[in-house]
Amino acid sequence: MQPGCTTLWGVKFTVVSTSLDPESRSAWLCTLAAAQLRAQEHEVTFLDLRAQPLPPFDNVQGPGGCYAHPHAALYHAAVAGADGVFLGVPVYNWGLGSGAKALVELTGSSDAARGLHGAWFDKPVTFLVSGGLDHGYLSHGAFAFGLMVDFRCVVNPHFVYATSAHWDAPEVPGEWLRARLARTVARGVDLSARLSGRDYASVWEL
Repeated sequence: MQPGCTTLWGVKFTVVSTSLDPESRSAWLCTLAAAQLRAQEHEVTFLDLRAQPLPPFDNVQGPGGCYAHPHAALYHAAVAGADGVFLGVPVYNWGLGSGAKALVELTGSSDAARGLHGAWFDKPVTFLVSGGLDHGYLSHGAFAFGLMVDFRCVVNPHFVYATSAHWDAPEVPGEWLRARLARTVARGVDLSARLSGRDYASVWEL
């Protein structure tokens, strides 16, 4: 641990499930990850787009626009205030579901009238990915790269990619997935704790 860094206990995390599927497997991953984090005595904010939906991003900064939606500030504060973010995402058509994009479009943009600044700058981000096919393993890559170059996010190289074959039953991970998820969460905690004491903050550069 670097001098001055936060310890591995008491780190603040936001876990966001971005799938709208009622039987979402990526949501199951988020629930399990949040439980592991809480068992380690970390502070966890859990948000689910099925329970707290967001509007399509229209960049309208006035009444009726996306920034005025009652959940916009909720998600913005949860991401901006976290030491690390765990992002549960489904894969469709070789890319991430639209919920993840809507989330980042709204919380990553800035609204001067409301005093909002992009919430994702410098955040360590860990992906919990659910896909249908084994060879969709890197489907989140372009999205992750966008977070890196737009917001200087530090993307955890340890991530979960799971298909239906990796579950023994609904919400019950198989042995391999259970171990992979535990390791991924542990690496996300370590990364977030080590970076939480940084004395700089990135801003828009282009």
